[in-house]
Amino acid sequence: MRMVASMFLRAAFSLIGWFFLYTWSCYRYKDRTYEWSCRLVTLTHGVLATCLSGYIGFIDGPWPMSYPGSPNTPLQIHTLCISLGYFLFDLGWCVYFQTEGALMLAHHTVSIVGITVSLVLGESAAEVSAVIFGSEITNPLLQARWFLREKGLYHSFIGDVVDFFFVVLFTGVRIGVGAWLMYCVLMSPKPKWFIKVGGVIMYAVSWVFMVSICRFARRKSIKKYHAWRSRFSHEMNSNANGHLKSH
Repeated sequence: MRMVASMFLRAAFSLIGWFFLYTWSCYRYKDRTYEWSCRLVTLTHGVLATCLSGYIGFIDGPWPMSYPGSPNTPLQIHTLCISLGYFLFDLGWCVYFQTEGALMLAHHTVSIVGITVSLVLGESAAEVSAVIFGSEITNPLLQARWFLREKGLYHSFIGDVVDFFFVVLFTGVRIGVGAWLMYCVLMSPKPKWFIKVGGVIMYAVSWVFMVSICRFARRKSIKKYHAWRSRFSHEMNSNANGHLKSH
């Protein structure tokens, strides 16, 4: 019981820390919107969570594909507490400002429940950390798109590069590696059934996002193709007119 209280105290300090960062950003960037400051917090968590969960999965261990349902390590607990505080902050911000739809709210809610259950049980942090890694590795690119748009730089080569790597990472990690992780968790007898159900829900949410991303990629590709054809036709016409004039 004391251990559980200690973990939630750390999560509370994490929540306070993220709120303090948001408040500082609002003060520092008075000329910007509240969403600008919230995006900075989201970007910070995305980078931090990706680094910590990546270190846990690839270096510190245990490997989530081979040892799902294993006891939580101190570093895993610390990482989950940091992310729990962030998701609580972001969910509260989204609800207060009503900026997100039901899908994103569901994603945050499932994340909060999954992290909390893992902390209370004292197990399955390996696969939960892996899910956080898959969810957050594309987050910095997602925030970069928003900041580029705010700066008027999105419709440029760098915007295309950010979109390309976002789609590739989302497809490869959240859909591809995510399917592998879900299979390993479902086939293992160690994780509790509700951990498995939570994993399936998170993967289903990723697929809903994937459908939206595919539609976006298709629209952007068609738009780029038509722009290229228009530019190519214009250049051909210019060259032809110049050739006729020279004779």
